[in-house]
Amino acid sequence: MPSTRRSPAVRVAIAATAVASTLTLTTEAAPAQAAVCNGYVGLTFDDGPSSAHTPALLTALRQNGLRATMFNQGQYAAAYPSQVRAQADAGMWIGNHSYTHPHLTQLSQSQIDSEIARTQQVIANAGGGTPRLFRPPYGETSTTVRSVAAKYGLTQVIWDVDSQDWNGASTDAIVQAAARLTNGQIILMHEWSANTRAAVPRIAQTLAAKGLCSGRISPETGRAVAP
Repeated sequence: MPSTRRSPAVRVAIAATAVASTLTLTTEAAPAQAAVCNGYVGLTFDDGPSSAHTPALLTALRQNGLRATMFNQGQYAAAYPSQVRAQADAGMWIGNHSYTHPHLTQLSQSQIDSEIARTQQVIANAGGGTPRLFRPPYGETSTTVRSVAAKYGLTQVIWDVDSQDWNGASTDAIVQAAARLTNGQIILMHEWSANTRAAVPRIAQTLAAKGLCSGRISPETGRAVAP
């Protein structure tokens, strides 16, 4: 009766074939896990930048494959220009959120102009490009505010969903707010909120489950579109 034992060379060849087959299966399975974008939403973070919060937020966004629009205050962009540059380098879009975060509707037209113009300049000087999007503090606006913003080529952007992170919302609540987003919509968040930063990975998972991807906000329409 012939022996059923295989020579060492044969055993090595069989093992190599098995490994190659496993690698082939793994490679072929990977594309099925790729994200499919059936729509886009605008993730926005107000009140940056800062050395205390911006680096951690950018890390969380990049690790989870998300891009966002950062509505920066001019006074902070002037104080932390390297963080403005870091936002741009991380692939984020940078918008104007006034210089000192006042109630713009209570100011004169010249004061509104100063708030917007100075912010445009410091963001550009810091390497963040010239903003094309403007978010009025507190979402408070008027015909005068809109006209001054338009003078600087800015499109006003409010929001569709308020995460309530400014009001102490929990991480769970922030994730639930993001889950309400539909194609083209925009959510308000703040970079200084620890709960918001903690919510980023789960926001990414929630959006992926709905076939939604993070997009840019179009200056033409004010809605979230493909990057």
